[in-house]
Amino acid sequence: MFHHTRIRLAATAAAAVAAIGLTACGTGSGSGDEIVDKPKANASAKADSGKEKEPAAEKSSAAPDVAKVGDTLALKGMESGSGLDVTVVKVVDNAKSGDEFFAPEDGNRWIGVQFQLVNTGTKVYSDAPDNSAKMTDDQGQQFGTTLAEISAGPSMSSDVRLKPGAKALGWVVFEVPKASKAATVTFAMDSGFAQQVGEWKL
Repeated sequence: MFHHTRIRLAATAAAAVAAIGLTACGTGSGSGDEIVDKPKANASAKADSGKEKEPAAEKSSAAPDVAKVGDTLALKGMESGSGLDVTVVKVVDNAKSGDEFFAPEDGNRWIGVQFQLVNTGTKVYSDAPDNSAKMTDDQGQQFGTTLAEISAGPSMSSDVRLKPGAKALGWVVFEVPKASKAATVTFAMDSGFAQQVGEWKL
């Protein structure tokens, strides 16, 4: 009987260790990421107001600023000297196809997001912005972009090259279930692999 109890305790301990290991793996996958959600204009306003007195700081802490449509986030890439100012300019839910032959699958819809990218770094930005963007709904489901033309305007190029100071503007499209409520859109440099991830609330 003592032997069985020891086996049971050992099995329980092993299960607990396995559970802890799984939890650690789950959180570890994104542990290197840094979410950037403070709009650039507000960040610089805070820096300027910091030279004055405390009331400005109190005001900002009472209502934390989180990026939304129209806001710009300053992001860095993996390489030293790479950086972008990324703006979510507009969002069109249930976007219409710009091509009569192509449409969302049954039960799905398209959401178009117009991004503006400005190279603030010292190196040429060369990437596929479609790979850098993701959308999450209010249930936590994530969606990548889909190659689609929408009537709202020209698509973002799949191969953007920007010298320092240059900018690009275009739409990226997400295909999501009709029942999904879009919650956030994210953008990270280096095809989504950069440590800094910009996040906008929709």
